[in-house]
Amino acid sequence: MLLLAAAYFGAAKLGQALRYTASVAAVWPPAGVGMSALYLFGLRWWPGIFLSECVVNLDLYLTSSNLPIGSLVGQQLGNMAEVIVGAWLLRRLIGPGARLDRASQVSGLMIAVGTATAISATVGTLSFLAGDVIQFSAAPTFWRTWWLGDTTGAVVVLPLVLTWLGAPGAAWRRMRSAEGLLLLASIVPLSVLAVTARAPLTYLIFPALIWAAFRFGPPGVTLAVAINAGLTVGFTADRLGAFFRQPINNRTLSTQLYVLVSALTALFLSAVVSERERSAAELAQSRRRETELARAERLRIARDLHDSVSQALFSSALHTRAAQKAVEEVTGRQSSTLRERLGAIAELTKRAQREMRRFIFEWGPEGVGDGLVPALSHHVSTVVEGRDLVVDVKGPTDPLPLSKATQTQLYGIAREALANVAKHSRAGAADVRVHVNGNMVTMEISDGGCGFDPTLPHPGHYGLESMQSRAREIGASLKFESSPGDGTVVRVHVSAEADREPVGG
Repeated sequence: MLLLAAAYFGAAKLGQALRYTASVAAVWPPAGVGMSALYLFGLRWWPGIFLSECVVNLDLYLTSSNLPIGSLVGQQLGNMAEVIVGAWLLRRLIGPGARLDRASQVSGLMIAVGTATAISATVGTLSFLAGDVIQFSAAPTFWRTWWLGDTTGAVVVLPLVLTWLGAPGAAWRRMRSAEGLLLLASIVPLSVLAVTARAPLTYLIFPALIWAAFRFGPPGVTLAVAINAGLTVGFTADRLGAFFRQPINNRTLSTQLYVLVSALTALFLSAVVSERERSAAELAQSRRRETELARAERLRIARDLHDSVSQALFSSALHTRAAQKAVEEVTGRQSSTLRERLGAIAELTKRAQREMRRFIFEWGPEGVGDGLVPALSHHVSTVVEGRDLVVDVKGPTDPLPLSKATQTQLYGIAREALANVAKHSRAGAADVRVHVNGNMVTMEISDGGCGFDPTLPHPGHYGLESMQSRAREIGASLKFESSPGDGTVVRVHVSAEADREPVGG
């Protein structure tokens, strides 16, 4: 509370030092200091403001013999009501932790500040009328000067404190650049030139404020507004500048309106720019989320098709060939009609299978976006090694001289082979090796399991048929090296020169 009282007292002395009217400061910074402190830290800190107001009014009483105690007491009550009501309205209208990056927050701030400062101006004017400090005819001008002074002080100080004290790290990161230093360096000469030139050049400050709004948001704007306000009031109080050359009432009004209008313009502009930036970021995030959800849904559909329809088509093709062989064995020869019909069924099944594979390749989880070797490593780490099987994958990290479609089919062959190892070989470990020799790519999947005799028929062993079918589609050579008890090696050779897209792809 003592620190708050010291800050409030220092702001009051600054306002009094820059005073160039008979009795009321043109800009009253303590209004912004008090409101921002109670808004950020809570209304329970009001005793610090009260203590500082007592010291300020005691100093006024000792230095100004024409101010009665009653008027000073009324002024203090009005200032206390201003700070408390302003902080309470801020919490209701803009919520806690506001960064003034929304137009609604800037509007709420103006309503809260305008209402609170009107209370102080009204109570203070009535108190000075009651103490015969001012005449009734001067009351409207006195009230206007008081209200605009407190409002201007709050609009300059309050946003600066909210953006820089409320989130100092974010504000510092926003301004910490060569462009930020250049902005601050340009604010000073433009502000000085705007208020000291004999020609009407007060508009010169607005390009810098617009620059701050578009590039640095509320932190840059509030800092630029504070610098401009301090220089403007300081030069005018030092009997310099365009505003000083005006009559006393016009001088005060011009200064207040110039600071207030420039501050509000910059604050609203920075809020609108921040809203557009936030909307653009939210739109981009929403599109990314929709894309991810759509891809996840496509992967699910393709996976379901692979696990159900695609396998059913493959089984249908095998059973059709088995039926052809069975008929030939029973009858010794096939009738032309039965042969044609079975052939048509087989051809239609193969065509449907090719179309389904093309669809799964385009949509499905079999893609090898990062290359064959990384895709196999990912498959092993996420699927295979959870089945008490340790798989070592090795291969070149450089891109293979094969198309993505061909690598996808190789990935499918390796996945089928590893699935057979996990299901049938009873092996505890397996190796996957990918070699590149010129334009020839070789992939080997080996295990030390129970093995099998590749010369014997294996009815129902659709994994072997699937691997052979995939190899045929990419023009690859597929060999099985195995014998009972000696493990199995599946070896695939594919040439980049013979590389082609899958049928229908």
